[in-house]
Amino acid sequence: MTAPGGFPGPPHTPNAPDAPGEREHRASGINYPACDLESRADIDALLRRFYAIAFEDPLIGRYFTEIAGVDLETHLPRVTDFWESALLRSAEYRRNALTPHKQLHRISPLGAEHFGRWLQLWRAAIDGMYAGPNAERAKAQGERVAKTMPKRLNGGEAPTDGEGPGFVPLSALQLRGRIHSAG
Repeated sequence: MTAPGGFPGPPHTPNAPDAPGEREHRASGINYPACDLESRADIDALLRRFYAIAFEDPLIGRYFTEIAGVDLETHLPRVTDFWESALLRSAEYRRNALTPHKQLHRISPLGAEHFGRWLQLWRAAIDGMYAGPNAERAKAQGERVAKTMPKRLNGGEAPTDGEGPGFVPLSALQLRGRIHSAG
């Protein structure tokens, strides 16, 4: 079966009990995903959607495309291992995620604003494709990464305050639109 956005997942069953907040989501008239992140294939699909938008983002895109020169097909298996390990406890991620970020930071400093934007895009990608406990865990883990990475890159000294609650960049809104229109 296919969930919104063309990704595998169960359809909503009218007689099934609602997940927390599901009734309010349906009542809002907004089309929310009906499936959770449950497999490596789900994580891969999420990451492909996320990177498609992150590469184009005016604030962080150049870190992927110009500075790091990310080859997505080489990068995806590594980052999928990271997220599969963090979310599903099934992959063996044996790398240090800080190392490549330190290399980027030496070339062009990464600050809280960069990781804040990364988090906004990450949350939008998840919300546009998945709903459930693993999706919530992915957002929480992303928030931990976004808060700790600037501190670790700057020797424990980095402000992590954003520009206030509710700030959503245009690129995150474009991401949601692309995710929902892909279905």
